[in-house]
Amino acid sequence: MDLVTTQNGNTVQLFAGDFPRVLVPVIIAIGSGVLLKGTVLGKITASGKYKSYNNQASDGTEKAKLILAEDVDATNADVIALAYASGHFNEAALTGLDDAAKTDFEGTPIFIGKIV
Repeated sequence: MDLVTTQNGNTVQLFAGDFPRVLVPVIIAIGSGVLLKGTVLGKITASGKYKSYNNQASDGTEKAKLILAEDVDATNADVIALAYASGHFNEAALTGLDDAAKTDFEGTPIFIGKIV
């Protein structure tokens, strides 16, 4: 079982199903701060680097792309990390997930659901 600690301090299961998981290397942009495993990521158009998804942004990160696979601290430097490009994820375990991000993931191999 793969557990994550969410921003509210709860420990929950990250995966909601057995859909194949694919990990890809990404660069988390300097200044992103501490990001927790399970954070929804957006891709900065100008640099190709990633930071937390933000539906209100206009730099490319307003579109949800990936799910962070490990805790990182990109406060003072870019960080190479792994992110999920596919899988079936427990929505309660994801940081930054909103309805717009769910829509962004439609038609991709990232599936969002609840553990029942």
